[in-house]
Amino acid sequence: MWKKGTKRKAGETESSDAGDAKPTKNGKAESSDKDDGIGLVFELSKNRKVSVKTLGDKILVDIREFYTKDGNTLPGKKGISLPLDQWNILKEHMSEIDHAIKEES
Repeated sequence: MWKKGTKRKAGETESSDAGDAKPTKNGKAESSDKDDGIGLVFELSKNRKVSVKTLGDKILVDIREFYTKDGNTLPGKKGISLPLDQWNILKEHMSEIDHAIKEES
């Protein structure tokens, strides 16, 4: 896994060892035993994940698409990292969003 504050160059991949969590089924959480700034990771689909990570002193909820290159799964550019204040606002509006979805269906 990547350490806080490090940047990836094109073609670099995350390393893995026996302490890393195994991939999970949709909606299940995986975690890492290492101090890499990434907490739980929830797999939404094959190529989309939600993770809770720490960047400096900020906690972020990251929703991101991933892609496979040379057999390695890598984070893509498509995604959003929400700071806790924005995550809490989204949670507060969840029932209204669900209602709007039902109206559109």
